Amino acid sequence: MGDYINVKEIFGCDVFNDSVMQDRLPKKVYRELKKTIEEGKELSMEIADVVAHEMKEWAIEKGATHYCHWFQPLTGVTAEKHDAFVTAPREDGKVLLSFSGKELIKGEPDASSFPSGGLRATFEARGYTTWDCTSPAFVRHDAAGGILCIPTAFCSYTGEALDQKTPLLRSMEAVNTQALRLLRLFGNTTSKKVTPSVGAEQEYFLVDKEKWLQRKDLIYTGRTLFGAMPPKGQEMDDHYFGTIRQRISAYMKEVNEECWKLGVTAKTQHNEVAPAQHELAPIYAPVNIAADHNQIMMRILKKVASRHGMRCLLHEKPFAGVNGSGKHNNWSLTTDDGINLLEPGKTPHENIQFLLILTCILKAVDEHADLLRESAADVGNDERLGGNEAPPAVISVFLGEQLQDVLEQLISTGTATHSKTGEILDTGVKTLPDFMKDATDRNRTSPFAFTGNKFEFRMVGSRDSISECNVVLNTISAEVFRDACDRLEAADDFDTAVHDLIKEYAIQHQRIVFNGNGYAPEWEAEAKRRGLPILPSMVDAIPALITDKAVKLFESFNVFTRAELESRAEIQYEGYAKAINIEAKTMVDVATKQIIPAVIRYTTVLAESINSVKAVSAALDVSVQTSLLEKSSALLAETKTAMDKLSGLIAESESHEEGRDRAVFFRESVVPAMQALRKPVDELEMIVDKDMWPMPSYGDLIFEV
Repeated sequence: MGDYINVKEIFGCDVFNDSVMQDRLPKKVYRELKKTIEEGKELSMEIADVVAHEMKEWAIEKGATHYCHWFQPLTGVTAEKHDAFVTAPREDGKVLLSFSGKELIKGEPDASSFPSGGLRATFEARGYTTWDCTSPAFVRHDAAGGILCIPTAFCSYTGEALDQKTPLLRSMEAVNTQALRLLRLFGNTTSKKVTPSVGAEQEYFLVDKEKWLQRKDLIYTGRTLFGAMPPKGQEMDDHYFGTIRQRISAYMKEVNEECWKLGVTAKTQHNEVAPAQHELAPIYAPVNIAADHNQIMMRILKKVASRHGMRCLLHEKPFAGVNGSGKHNNWSLTTDDGINLLEPGKTPHENIQFLLILTCILKAVDEHADLLRESAADVGNDERLGGNEAPPAVISVFLGEQLQDVLEQLISTGTATHSKTGEILDTGVKTLPDFMKDATDRNRTSPFAFTGNKFEFRMVGSRDSISECNVVLNTISAEVFRDACDRLEAADDFDTAVHDLIKEYAIQHQRIVFNGNGYAPEWEAEAKRRGLPILPSMVDAIPALITDKAVKLFESFNVFTRAELESRAEIQYEGYAKAINIEAKTMVDVATKQIIPAVIRYTTVLAESINSVKAVSAALDVSVQTSLLEKSSALLAETKTAMDKLSGLIAESESHEEGRDRAVFFRESVVPAMQALRKPVDELEMIVDKDMWPMPSYGDLIFEV
């Protein structure tokens, strides 16, 4: 039996949360800080000094010696610079520990060394981190000791956002303003704030550390670039929700404990579909906190894996032929007094406010499907989307039978008179209790599915920050809410105007609704017929960021400037080219130093075997050895030819200008050459003696954790 964990006692124990602030801050200071958090009021330096002092004292009691501004630059990971609380020694040689309001509020990391898409040059290095007081500080314990981590935004000296958090906070303000306008139209005078709430499910793989160390492709790129499928993959569906093995259970227990201490509401854990794949899901939180918590969760998953002799793989497609990993982003809008705006109620056809919000979101997703697709654009997602339970790369909305029926009534007659309801589930077993089944089934192939009181955006990659997609969801919703409010506020008859608007949006944007099988080959043809954007790769999706439509959208809500959008597009092109370049170079390196020498050894042994057998008797049958030698030699020659071609393309890539030109070259020329190199190598793995093959196989990696 393991040690007992008192969840109530440890939950949030390392977080400078509301209860800690109430206990430690003077009442006046606490009230002022709460106003800043809840109402966006400006925080005075006098208040900040008091908060900083108490935060430092609390952190020191938790064992912290340093603090850092913890931020999310456009690298895909978090960043931090540690500063000790120590000040210059006094004359008597003793040192004081201090932390001021200025140090709490502002930091100055080097902005030129992070991706900026040209917004910052090397000689223009200054950047600022600014305390996000809406997300609580926390103390993280690791080999460096205790570190007080202060969540911050990161911007340049000239004010441009260089991070994920700044635009997310801007988009939250935008959707809050417009959603409140809409609520007021329906007579709600009590709700003061509307906040996007998100629950981000996190999928991941675990492999044995010693085997991981023998795979240069996993070390350098996070995914396997070579690998033949084992005799058994996920065909039997026996891993999904299966009994969690003891080694993994011990790992999950420690992950939960670390998450809970940092206030991350780790809720659901289970085996996923692919062997060695698992999932961890939290409870909903305001989207900026959910984004911070997801970053914390990913770090914990990796850190704890190392302690247990494993490695956590967060790549979207670490293994070909089995499920990839995503991050299902469950998004809804909730008021400060507990109203979920996406709750249809028992009779959604009568819930006019819900129907307006629903059709507004349909309009938003239809008009900006390219932006939503781009928000999940990722190098690894190019390998994942479109199969093995990942959604296709075409954006559509799944509503389910109940809401689809309501929508069809609105389209055909202009009025919805009824809603389908759940029925009693008949199991055919008398001893099982009766219960009502939901009025709607689920669709695991839909990228954007309504799942009862929220939308689940299933396209996000497992490594990605959830900030990007939520910036888009918040902003496109704000735009449609604004346009709807503009019309309804000017209407003479509100009831008639809202009825007409719901019908109009339902009719004009019904093409985005698709309840069928997203994997069906005919769906892509149907999507083209409907005029939906088909953007199969990251490189195809990036231009959506800088269309006139996108610039107008984001600038109208001060979420992004044109310069910020152009910089992000540039960063993504550059990131794509660099990632594929690293993968291609890794393939050449592994093929040259490991695979080709191993195959030469194998063919040499075969040739020696043939000669040895023939030396005994020319009449003996060596057809098996000869056949294997001929086949492996032919595949070896094919490998060498493909490797030389890939090497040449890597060299040629340098002649292409950085940005879109180079990214397109890697997508159209280098990626196919990588696939051409992988094909003969994977065939050779099925022939060459296992003892001679230079790296652990898929079977070794995913079945021997």
